[in-house]
Amino acid sequence: MDKSTFENHIKSEHQSSPFSIYLEEGVYGGIDGIVTTFAVVAGFSGANLGEQTLNLSVITVLLFGLANLIADGAAMGFGNYLSVKSAKSLYESTYKQELTETKESYEYEIEETEYLFQEQGFNQEDSKKLTQIISKNSDYWVKFMIQHECNLENMENSNAIKNGIATFSSFMIFGFIPLIPYFFKFSHTHSFYLSISFTALALALLGFIRAKIANDNLIKSIIETIIIGSLAASLAFIVGSLFKH
Repeated sequence: MDKSTFENHIKSEHQSSPFSIYLEEGVYGGIDGIVTTFAVVAGFSGANLGEQTLNLSVITVLLFGLANLIADGAAMGFGNYLSVKSAKSLYESTYKQELTETKESYEYEIEETEYLFQEQGFNQEDSKKLTQIISKNSDYWVKFMIQHECNLENMENSNAIKNGIATFSSFMIFGFIPLIPYFFKFSHTHSFYLSISFTALALALLGFIRAKIANDNLIKSIIETIIIGSLAASLAFIVGSLFKH
């Protein structure tokens, strides 16, 4: 087969979509947005339900929920941006250091590479052959050392801005769902109970998307996401209930 055949195969069958590339940011931002927003709702509602209440209005919950959604969403987005940017800087500096070592301490790096191959399960003879091969390509050799010696992920194709936007967008979209009932003229109690349903729906939707993109078990992914999100959200309601006394 020629080069074009493999290129077309990779492009058609293995090309990652934007959703799969930023799946981690989407899930992380989404579940944090849902739980964080519902934490505000649950916290206020926990303090406003029952015989002894703080008499907080629905509009108060909505305003605090929106303010929290925007502020935390921005913090999450910028935080992820800085995190990826720092990781890229570390990778680049480590790359330069390893590249220098392969030139100035060539024999030592050869022996170290052979050792790393043996740690991966290759015998001594094969480790020597593999080392001889990859040491002819300095770029690949250095990246191999960074991965297996320094345990650093290759950050060359990571985009700090896009990662930050993906996290922020997912946080805002999914985090807005628990607030939807508060835009309608329901009582505080009805709005809260509807918010619980909307939160469960948002978690189920996130679990569904997660399963589809990652080719994971659909039911397992949905149940797992709902359980984890519900446990975190329940804590907020319990804390809010303590403020009634």
